[in-house]
Amino acid sequence: MDGTLVDTEPYWMASEHALVSSFGGVWTHEDAMGLVGSGLPAAARILQGKGVDLSVDAIIDRMTDEVVQQLAVSIPWRPGALELLRAVSDAGVPQALVTMSISRMAAAVVDRIPFPAFAAVVSGDMVERSKPHPEAYLLAASTLGVDIAACVAIEDSLTGLGAAVASGAAAIGVPHQLELDPAAPYALWPTLAGRTVADLATVSSEHRGSGPATTETEARR
Repeated sequence: MDGTLVDTEPYWMASEHALVSSFGGVWTHEDAMGLVGSGLPAAARILQGKGVDLSVDAIIDRMTDEVVQQLAVSIPWRPGALELLRAVSDAGVPQALVTMSISRMAAAVVDRIPFPAFAAVVSGDMVERSKPHPEAYLLAASTLGVDIAACVAIEDSLTGLGAAVASGAAAIGVPHQLELDPAAPYALWPTLAGRTVADLATVSSEHRGSGPATTETEARR
């Protein structure tokens, strides 16, 4: 979701910087980039290591509050994201949102989508193990009642792509804050703008080696 569907990374980075600074610490751009794609508990522990004297839960709540407040003002949708969500929804293909943000953060985004997009939402507080572990993707496939091998996962970070690939889904990397490896076992798209259900079906077909593409694929973000 963060960085793939909506460009919330600047909001998270600003919150991290303000939080560390409030405890007299220093938070660099490199520090912030190191957290892109991370689960919130892991990120909170790193912030503690930078001098933030709060519990993991308190850090997560404080940062989430600040990002949700920003989203209430403006939702920075990534190029082509809403259009592809709409196309997949119109095609009758079930979709799940898989995010390491907590439930209320996910709801703040999903509730602003101007059409029913997701049949399931899996958030970071619903799983024991954060990305790059595949638990969240496997839970999403189970919730949808589909074979994970028939699913297509769209991610913008190496951490998220690691989870998608490990789950057995076909994976598409759409780089945003970080460069992605063009030789890695996932498709690489520079943007979602102009992409179609047929494009997703092609990725799914190539992943399964099943011949001509169909539209029977489940898109994940």
